[in-house]
Amino acid sequence: MSGGLYRSANATPDGNVPPADGAIFISAEPLNQPGVEATAPPPEVVGETSAAANSAVMAVGSLVSRGTGFIRNLMIGAALGNLIGNAYTTAIFLPNQVYEFLLGGVLTSVLIPVLVRRRKSDPDRGEAYAQRLLTLAVLALAVAALIAVVSASWLTAIYASGKDEAYTSLITRLSWLILPMLFFTGVSALIAAVLNTRGHFAAPMWAPILNNLVVIGVFGLYILVYGAKGLQPSDMGAGRILLVGGGTLLGVAVQTAGLLPALRKVGFRWRWRFDFRELGLRELAQLGAWMFCYVAVNQLGLFVVVNLLTRAAGTDQAGILIYNNVFLLLMMAHGIIAVSIITALMPRMAAAAADGRFHDVTADLSRGVRMVTAVLAPIAVCYAVLSTPISIVVFRYGAFSAENATATSTVLLAAALALVPFAISQLFTFAFYALPDTRTPALINIPVVALRVGVQIVLFAAFAAHFAAAGMMIGNAVSYLAAAVASAWLLRPRVGRIGLGAIMRTIGRVVVAALGAALIGWLVIAVLPGGDRPSWIEAAIQLVVGGAVIGGSYLGLATVLRIGEITEVVGMVRRRLGR
Repeated sequence: MSGGLYRSANATPDGNVPPADGAIFISAEPLNQPGVEATAPPPEVVGETSAAANSAVMAVGSLVSRGTGFIRNLMIGAALGNLIGNAYTTAIFLPNQVYEFLLGGVLTSVLIPVLVRRRKSDPDRGEAYAQRLLTLAVLALAVAALIAVVSASWLTAIYASGKDEAYTSLITRLSWLILPMLFFTGVSALIAAVLNTRGHFAAPMWAPILNNLVVIGVFGLYILVYGAKGLQPSDMGAGRILLVGGGTLLGVAVQTAGLLPALRKVGFRWRWRFDFRELGLRELAQLGAWMFCYVAVNQLGLFVVVNLLTRAAGTDQAGILIYNNVFLLLMMAHGIIAVSIITALMPRMAAAAADGRFHDVTADLSRGVRMVTAVLAPIAVCYAVLSTPISIVVFRYGAFSAENATATSTVLLAAALALVPFAISQLFTFAFYALPDTRTPALINIPVVALRVGVQIVLFAAFAAHFAAAGMMIGNAVSYLAAAVASAWLLRPRVGRIGLGAIMRTIGRVVVAALGAALIGWLVIAVLPGGDRPSWIEAAIQLVVGGAVIGGSYLGLATVLRIGEITEVVGMVRRRLGR
């Protein structure tokens, strides 16, 4: 239910999480689902390898991937600027959406469990089954990529309607080069799945970093050759387009090639097999029906976001690129904090649900909601109070102008409202998966996305174009809150009371501490040099000083208000770092 334009070029599934629900993630960081990185591998997949060691590899790989992915996005903005960056992000969106429809909806929820079962039950440990699956996928993805390239101008007309001919022509020309990444993205995801089911997790986690490094190098070369300055679509000649589009495609191809040695290492041998009836395609279709519904609904919602932002985007207005950058910041905070809590609680909830100990499920769920709220609240305050210095320090480079940074700060301010509701909604979704139940989250997603789209359209129509991206974020926040409420309401008959009283008491204390920290932080920023339009140095000072003041104030108020979840999370992080 993310509603974000934030999608990895490769997903590394683990078999117990849903697919990404509609993000254009132009970093190549591997994610299992909307904003949630890989959890510890299932025991039946790990074999004789150490789960702790695999988790450590995945944690380090995710950290490096987040870092390189963030640098990648900075390089894109610095090289292309806001207007051309919007066109590039739209071109990136096209293959990712086609991939989600073809494969993303069933990969983690269907193919991984099936591969695991075949590995346990088949005499050849699932070798032939995996070969058939890869054969079918290679052929299907090749055909899909070819059709997508041929249809590039038609796809552009759908997603970029209302824009001038030069802008849509640029998206189409970029798409001719970028759309073939659909093939490599799908193949790399399936190879990663095969490796995961054979207990190999390092290569799928680290290969996307190759993608990031290639694209960082490509845009560094672009700046070296062409300079970093804002351009109009008509200024993008064939050489610039070839470097940008071809370099993006090269990154995904290198990522895929980086997985091939690992296949040989685990003993898997490629062989063409065309007896597709042995795959049990009807069973796969039935198993993936609810996940396809989940993905389809999100893709429709995402189409609305892309179309509205494309209509509103201008040289200095927040469009798809800025929206994507802000969503990246949102997901980084969620990934570092909330995912750690979800990763720790998910196995406990799943085990308790399997044993019928629903009181323990609700206890862990209540504890998780309180912990996520208490720890993410000060980050949300920083995003809101320090939105301007964060936007300048993090994004203000090259062709990404001061006006673009100002537009980014407005979107970041709106995104701060979405951070905590998103994390809570994700935690409730994982509680359903622990039961296990994928049908209910898919059904909840339909009215939630409808609400999100309705709010976004109303805000788009009611306010000026410069507020469009912020309006999209507000729509996200409303939908996340609705998803959390609906999930809690539907979960209670299944598991019993979820400790709403304790949750609301903690939230009340957190709100008081957050508001106090926000007020103190705002007063400190007001007296620091730079004001509302600081230079880069002044923004850096505001960020460092303001961040320290907000963090210290929140911790102090949390101690006075006895918010015990803060101490508990600090201890959990220390234990994880110690391991």
